[in-house]
Amino acid sequence: MTTIVVGYVPKAEGRAALRRAAEEATLRDAKLVVVNSHRGGRSFDSDEAAASDAALTEVREQLDPTGVPYEVRQLVRGLDPAEDLVAVAEQVHAEFIVIGLRRRSPVGKLILGSNAQRVLLDAPCPVLAVKADEGED
Repeated sequence: MTTIVVGYVPKAEGRAALRRAAEEATLRDAKLVVVNSHRGGRSFDSDEAAASDAALTEVREQLDPTGVPYEVRQLVRGLDPAEDLVAVAEQVHAEFIVIGLRRRSPVGKLILGSNAQRVLLDAPCPVLAVKADEGED
């Protein structure tokens, strides 16, 4: 079975990436590995942990009805989210990575987010970048 890695954050861009990754997993009969990465390291406190747990509940609620096999990896290692995504993709021999992009102003479009840019440059496989829907929080 092939594997798709998806970067998830509890924002519009994370939800868009998760939706698209689930669609792709269904089409390709693939497994999803959902990566929720925090830079926190030692400074990750109980409030952040509670918020992260709520976000992962949202992931499960979105994926369970699809029937897509998945696993969730919540990483709090002090690494950049891009480093975590690339490392997991290498570890599971991912077919590709799905990331979400937030909408930007015309000037902001000149600069891609640093995590997205690092994933695109360092990934061991193709990367599918998905824009968040207009008006979605």
